[in-house]
Amino acid sequence: MLIACGALSHELVELQRRNHWDHVRIQCLPAELHNRPGEIPSAVRSLIERNRPEYKHIFVAYADCGTGGALDRVLREFGVERLPGAHCYDFYAGQEVFAGLAEEEPGTFYLTDFLARHFDRLVRRGLGLERHPQLLGEIFGNYRRIVYLAQSDSPELEALARDHARYLGLEFAVQRTGLAPLELVLKEQATAWQS
Repeated sequence: MLIACGALSHELVELQRRNHWDHVRIQCLPAELHNRPGEIPSAVRSLIERNRPEYKHIFVAYADCGTGGALDRVLREFGVERLPGAHCYDFYAGQEVFAGLAEEEPGTFYLTDFLARHFDRLVRRGLGLERHPQLLGEIFGNYRRIVYLAQSDSPELEALARDHARYLGLEFAVQRTGLAPLELVLKEQATAWQS
């Protein structure tokens, strides 16, 4: 079983199809939990407890995602592993590429395909920017650029990401990632799922 962040659902289903992982059940939690990362560990715990009797192998498709190590403490209790890194950006870009981007410009806000698609719901409305536009500078004032980590080659998503950068008043860059770094980690787990 794969317990995952809803922000990864599209990519996970694509990897499942591409690799014929029909034996893997994917259960996603709401992506909105990223606006309340303190709730991620208890939500993951609940799914592990509910599904542990039925599934020998459980893997969590989350990075730390702002839980400050709390997710790892929950996972250690159950002997369950997760994706590497502090953020999904680590495993989308690959840890070396992401570290290079962060070092090049620490004031970077990252967009994935999911976040480019759902920016209005998760950022504008989710952070209250539509109701309180004065928060824009307070929340994004220390950012200098947006890097769109493109999992797909969609001109429409790239245009959306560029519009989001313009809305935030940030420089814009694209880093094409595809799904290879994420796929590599999950292929290791797929072997365990088949046994």
